[in-house]
Amino acid sequence: MKQALLVFLGGGLGSVLRYLISKPLNPLFHNFFLGTFLVNIIGCLLIGLFLGLSAKGNILNNNTLFLATGFCGGFTTFSAFAFEKHSLLKDGDLLNFSIYMISSIGIGVLAVVLGLWIAKHI
Repeated sequence: MKQALLVFLGGGLGSVLRYLISKPLNPLFHNFFLGTFLVNIIGCLLIGLFLGLSAKGNILNNNTLFLATGFCGGFTTFSAFAFEKHSLLKDGDLLNFSIYMISSIGIGVLAVVLGLWIAKHI
C-alpha cells in the first residue's frame, strides 16, 4: 500500500507541474505545443536521471517509485501528445506534425541518454 501511495503522490505532483508549465506555453506558437514538448523532454531527462541514480547504487531506494513511476508518469503527457498530433493531422498540417514527431522522439531519447550519463558521472 505504501508503494501505491508513493506513485499516487508523485503522479499528482507531476500532473500539477505539467499543467503549470503547459498552460502558459502551449498557446505561444501556432500548431506547435511548446509546453507539452518541453514537459516530455524534461520528463525523459528526469526519468533517465532517476533510474540511472537508482541503478548506480540504490541511491534513491523507494523514492524511485515516487520519482520515476509517479512523478514522471504524471508529469509527461503521452496522451496529450497523441491528441495534439491527431489535431495537426486533422488540420492537414503535415509539416508541423512531422517536425514535432521527429523532434519529440529524437530529443526525448537523447534526453534519457543524457539523464543516464549525468547519473553515471555524479
